[in-house]
Amino acid sequence: MHKWVLTCLINVLALIIASYIVPGIAVSNPLALLGAGLLLGVINLLIRPVILLLTIPFSLLTFGLFILIVNTWMVMLTAALMPGLGIHGFFAAFVTSLIVSLCNWLVKDLKEKKR
Repeated sequence: MHKWVLTCLINVLALIIASYIVPGIAVSNPLALLGAGLLLGVINLLIRPVILLLTIPFSLLTFGLFILIVNTWMVMLTAALMPGLGIHGFFAAFVTSLIVSLCNWLVKDLKEKKR
């Protein structure tokens, strides 16, 4: 449970960073970012593994690069379900998913080096 909460907080931080960097992201209030981070954590916990399992052939054909598209879909789904958060266009969602993935990877790497 502790790991999931940390992942959600990292998602919130990554979405805040993306909202400042990426044009095409509209946020109505800070609570929308908090809710979007939590929602993205739930989507990545429940829906993403099923989608990854169903798209294994595409991932194998593209040497794993299709996972970037799956991550983009998860960000787009989060924006569609979260009122107050708008991500306009595939490119904005793609860059946002890269930022979220990079932030999660950096924190995971820092935690492993700390041990």
